[in-house]
Amino acid sequence: MSEKRAARIIAVGGGKGGVGKTLVSTNLAVAMAVRGQRTLLVDADLGGANAHTILGVPPPLATLSDLVERKANLDDVAVNTPFANLRFVSGALDNISAANPKHSAKMRLLRQLGRADGVDVVVLDLGAGTSFNTLDFFLIAHTSILVVLPEPTSVENAYRFLKAAFFRRLAAVEKAYGIADILEAARSQRNELGVHTPADLLAAIEKKNPDVGRQVRAQMSRFEPCLLLNQALPAAAGGTQGEDDGTVARDMASACRRFLGVPARVLGVLPEDEAVRRAVRARKPLAAIAPDAPIKRALDGVADRLLAELGAAEAAA
Repeated sequence: MSEKRAARIIAVGGGKGGVGKTLVSTNLAVAMAVRGQRTLLVDADLGGANAHTILGVPPPLATLSDLVERKANLDDVAVNTPFANLRFVSGALDNISAANPKHSAKMRLLRQLGRADGVDVVVLDLGAGTSFNTLDFFLIAHTSILVVLPEPTSVENAYRFLKAAFFRRLAAVEKAYGIADILEAARSQRNELGVHTPADLLAAIEKKNPDVGRQVRAQMSRFEPCLLLNQALPAAAGGTQGEDDGTVARDMASACRRFLGVPARVLGVLPEDEAVRRAVRARKPLAAIAPDAPIKRALDGVADRLLAELGAAEAAA
């Protein structure tokens, strides 16, 4: 008897609130379901759940809180939606303890989601900011998507998010590689190591111990976040002119590789589209309100690329 294939986990985060991560995660989950993937959308914005509003379903009585606290199993909290192949787990509603679960509880939750019966893809809608909850979910996913706007404040927050994720990932292996002393020294802005960026830190580790440095660099190279630019000008999303907004994501990915040592890549560019406002006001996904809208087509393209990548990963496994 063949072993059940684990569900692929896609996490959608944002460096700050208001960048459209819930819109992206919800409509991406719908697109996956429409393409025949048995999809589970999980509102993992612990303490600020609102994906049910975008999805157009009432907040279920049983939520992620109950799953985290072992008061219910996945079948109890996952509800059907108006879309075939799509089930939904609502976030922790007004529950302080569930909004701050222990690391072991988070890992147990992710294992449970990944091994769920009848699930091919799990889409996590994460909270904004750089809390350990958000970073841990972002880092453990097979595909980690960071939504960013073509605005200086959003770009700055996205850099902070990726830097925080970098250090969170590095902290998980510091004991194994014996680099705790370097990490502690590097946390000071005026450190004597000359470390000002994550790339500097990797260089300092390699200087102290080349073998360990190569291993750490290889470990960190597996962190390959995807950048998804939202609310770009239509020309930037589609075309041949006015590409200032479209270059933001490409420039940011290049800067991540150069200064953070993080091999970020551009997953796509979503145009600014008035259909978003109509869909949110109607409390329905774009597929139900504006199936031919430019942003809907762009999100469909993102879904197709992700499915192609997931298929390639499975073939290589």
